[in-house]
Formats: sequence, structure tokens, C-alpha cells
Amino acid sequence: MAYKNIVILTGAGISAESGVATFRDAGGLWEGHRVEDVATPQAFRRDPDMVQQFYNARRAQLPSVDPNPAHYALAKLEGELVGDVLIITQNVDDLHERAGSKNIIHMHGELNKVRCLGCGAVHDWLADCHRESPCPTCEAEGQLRPDIVWFGEMPMFMDRITRALSTCDLFLSIGTSGNVYPAAAFVAEVGRTGYAESVEINLEPSLGASLFDTCLHGKAGTLVPKFVQEILEA
Repeated sequence: MAYKNIVILTGAGISAESGVATFRDAGGLWEGHRVEDVATPQAFRRDPDMVQQFYNARRAQLPSVDPNPAHYALAKLEGELVGDVLIITQNVDDLHERAGSKNIIHMHGELNKVRCLGCGAVHDWLADCHRESPCPTCEAEGQLRPDIVWFGEMPMFMDRITRALSTCDLFLSIGTSGNVYPAAAFVAEVGRTGYAESVEINLEPSLGASLFDTCLHGKAGTLVPKFVQEILEA
């Protein structure tokens, strides 16, 4: 089948193959920190310095990891498909962009951006951010926070995502656990359209694997390039 409108959801699994730490390890921690201490609005109000330091460290680590074959394959798909390709990623890294993909929605925000709580402006930010860092727009200090969706906050661009899911003819989920909502419900939403095919590529079956038409289990870096080539040759 020749697909014309492909929507791809990517999760932590695709970045893990590049060496990016997943959100939680077996102990329920994020790189040694409790989620409540670094990934909630309450944590930022309570101890903004610690939260900024945590994200500064993660931002500084990004140049040390590189896109893997799965990222490059998705960029190739976007560049060569006679049709539309949209990546919806739960990841806050920039590996899709560095691989060459351009049509990307970061539903959980981006590590290389900050947002001003005062004026609402969002800025690209590659350096460390501190309490005294002024907003480039309004110049207020103490108002910049990571442009990351924290627990208790609504994911970004949900209206655009909903429209994309309702019109795609292929929904591809890569490296997702199936236990984080609303992304875990995307496959069911696609299924209601009645005409879109759904495919899961994951290291192991996700919690929602039974909802997909096809499931391919193994490393994304191996399976995604092969799957993309099959699409382009169809």
C-alpha cells in the first residue's frame, strides 16, 4: 500500500538507543532524582535552583549523544515520501531535528527551550539557565523555566495532534511503553477512523500492543530503517 499521510509517535525507546537516559529507571527515579523534586510545577516553586540545575545538566549532555539509524530513517521517509509525514514525539531531546526531520511536534516540550512565566515568550536556549537569567523579551529575572511539560500539566499542541490522527492513513508508534496518556490512547483514536493502519515498533510489546494491526518487536535502529525502506519501495 502506498501511504500518503503518515503520523509517527516516538517515545523514550528510540532515544534510549542513542544513549539518552529514559525518564524512570527501575527504582522509579530520574537520574537519581525523585520525579516530584524535578518535574512538577510545585518543585519549581519550591526549589527553582535545583530544578534549573537538573535541566542544565541534561541540556549539557545532549551534544554527547547522536541520532541513531531509526532517527535517520524517519528523516529519509519525510524527505522521500510522496505525501506527508508528521512526527509526534514525547521526547524532549533534539535527535529528530539533528537527523534531518523537519515536521515535528514536541508534545512534552523541548530541552533546548525556555519559557517566561511573566510574558509567555518561548526562547531557544542552549546555555545554562539560572534564577537571575533575564527573559530576552521582557527582561524580567526569575521568570524563566524549562519549556517542558511537567506532571500535572497538559501536553502541548493537542488540537493539532488530534487533527493529524483523524486524517492519517498510517499510524506508526516507535519506542513507547503505552502507559503514558494521552499518547497511549492515540492508537485507539486512529482506530476509530476505520481507514488508518496502525503499526507498533517496540523493543517489547507495549501495554496497548493488542490495539495495533501489526506489531514488530526488536531494536528500533534495526527495524525502523527496514520498515521505512518497504514503505518507500511500495
